[in-house]
Amino acid sequence: MEGLTSKTMAFSFAILVVYGLLRAVYTIWWRPKSLEKQLRQQGIRGTRYKPMYGDMKALKLSFQEAQSKPMTLNHSIVPRVIPFFHQMFQNYGKISMSWIFTRPRVMIVDPELIRMILADKNGQFQKPPLNPLVDLLTLGLSTLEGEQWAKRRKLITPAFHVEKLMGMVPAFSMSCCNLIERWKNWVGPQGTYELDVMPEFQNVTGDVISRAAFGSSYEEGKKVFELQKEQAVLVIEASRAIYLPGFRFVPTVKNRRRYHIDNEIKAMLRSMIDRKKQAMKNGDSGYNDDLLGLLLQLTEEIDNEMRIEDLIEECKLFYFAGQETTANLLTWTMILLSMNPKWQDKAREEVLQICGKKIPDLEAIKHLKIVSMILHEVLRLYPSVVNLLRYTHKRTDVAGLSIPAGVELYLPTILLHHSPEYWGDDVEEFKPERFSEGVSKASKGDQIAFYPFGWGPRICLGQSFAMIEAKMALAMILQNFWFELSPTYTHAPYTVITLQPQYGAPIILHQI
Repeated sequence: MEGLTSKTMAFSFAILVVYGLLRAVYTIWWRPKSLEKQLRQQGIRGTRYKPMYGDMKALKLSFQEAQSKPMTLNHSIVPRVIPFFHQMFQNYGKISMSWIFTRPRVMIVDPELIRMILADKNGQFQKPPLNPLVDLLTLGLSTLEGEQWAKRRKLITPAFHVEKLMGMVPAFSMSCCNLIERWKNWVGPQGTYELDVMPEFQNVTGDVISRAAFGSSYEEGKKVFELQKEQAVLVIEASRAIYLPGFRFVPTVKNRRRYHIDNEIKAMLRSMIDRKKQAMKNGDSGYNDDLLGLLLQLTEEIDNEMRIEDLIEECKLFYFAGQETTANLLTWTMILLSMNPKWQDKAREEVLQICGKKIPDLEAIKHLKIVSMILHEVLRLYPSVVNLLRYTHKRTDVAGLSIPAGVELYLPTILLHHSPEYWGDDVEEFKPERFSEGVSKASKGDQIAFYPFGWGPRICLGQSFAMIEAKMALAMILQNFWFELSPTYTHAPYTVITLQPQYGAPIILHQI
């Protein structure tokens, strides 16, 4: 009997070993090669599959090389920001294939095709499956799918309606006033001062999102921002390495730090939520003037099933997206207006004509046409998010392409923003007049090649929030200062989740 049991166990073990080997062969070789064949049969060219790593080594090396040296002071930034994919576009055209480990990645640089993919309402194109360690930064509405996403989006959308944003304008103006006063004190009697505006804008947008979204000041939210920034670096590192199932549970130094950061952020946000809920119970007036209050109110009225954990994830998303995108937009705007003083003068003249020296209100902001044109041109040249990703869970047909299940779609919107085909031969020049007749008529012909906030059902909910905040901050800066690039400025755009100046943005302020 014992001999029979031993033989059974040995046989079972052998079966498991064979199954494991077959599974490995399927995952590492057979499936990738099958997908590669299906894509090539449709005329899609690109790199050949390399077992396990795909193009990850080449991708990493291209980024390291591009970021190892600054560039000349111009706006031809694509080769530095996405060097590998720029080369893919040069070699293989608008539709090409590369490899993210064992997964094929089809890059699409065609505005109409991108629009069709982003406009999908049937869930055919979803967000790619993420390394579980990446989830620590990117949970919330941005990663939900299907009915769960639709329900959450419907719940949150009313909090971003214009009439709700109007109630947040005082928070915007208070934060901007604090910035202006701080800068005036630094400029002092000498009338000039040099500073790096990037951390300054991260401070002010952090203050805005803390006040407008949570009713707290930047000092309370500062720790959340610092932790999210550290988490972003750790997440990027995790996303560029092969993830082995269960690795997130291995207590490495970086894994422990990732989870420690996540727990700290959640604890702070839970504390804010608890205080807000208590204020609601106490009947405190004004509890729903901020985004968190609105969400709690909507949750009670519409969806009692939204858990505190869900709300925490949405708060993490508000904090990260609400700070980074606007801070980057204002930073690049200061850099570009320093490089183009005529447009700086035009914008200042418009602001003084419409607002005088008064703090801009929402009605005044609506009439700042030149300021809007400038911000749109900055978003074209230096979009905060340089690409969008989608994924096919089942075979999907789009515009004559049959895309198998398990393919990642890489949509490099920055390549469209810098394409002469859609913007003309002066595509790399700063020309806000492109947007004088609005976004829809800015690019050539009937092609819309402008996607700074995405497109379709998943377009960024906070774009109005971000644009109002950016217009107010820029208008108040123009009312009080003129500015120029410091001789120490080094032009080196690069991405850490969002597009940023690698060595900061030193600007010389002059008080008016």
